[in-house]
Amino acid sequence: MQTIKGILFEPVGCLAEFPADPFLEIAARLSGRKKQSSKSGSRAYWHLLNLMDATREPVDEALEIEAVERASLYEDVIPALAELKAMDIQLIIASSLACGAIERFLQKNCLRPYFSAIWSRDNANGIKAAPLRNALAAACLPPERAMFLTDTAEGLKVARSVGVNAILMMNDPDESRRLAMQNPTGGIVSLHELPDFIRLVRAASRKTSA
Repeated sequence: MQTIKGILFEPVGCLAEFPADPFLEIAARLSGRKKQSSKSGSRAYWHLLNLMDATREPVDEALEIEAVERASLYEDVIPALAELKAMDIQLIIASSLACGAIERFLQKNCLRPYFSAIWSRDNANGIKAAPLRNALAAACLPPERAMFLTDTAEGLKVARSVGVNAILMMNDPDESRRLAMQNPTGGIVSLHELPDFIRLVRAASRKTSA
């Protein structure tokens, strides 16, 4: 792996635990079917993105904001972001959430100062891979020098389609074992591990080039 210069963050499942219900409600409205059940906010979110991709219909941003209001920020987020920023790593939000939902998430959790850019489905004009591609282009980041954190199979697919290093957030032990079979670039249990992960990559890169 080449030296990492930037990290792309999808808030859902990587910065906070989001409730599944608002995303499932939006999905039910789009599909016209009975609302499904799920304990995982991340899987419900990516299921919704697949429906949005298929239907191209507008969604209820109010329900996304409800999900933000009910989301629980992981306790290691702020210390990890502060350490990464001190390491001169570009920190960028690259999300398929609406702009209003992202802005509320950052405001609610006092996270705005940590991020150099915010890409949503609105300013990226698309979902899934679109925010990542726009984020990389605007920051002049080669994909191989960037990471994208995700805790779902769909997220890993999107990362590969863009060419960034897919880092698995291992929130659920059983799910993580299954997803590890898809050969992500790496995996972390806590955001606390991310700065050390990048230091190891830097050290390995220096040895290779020496």
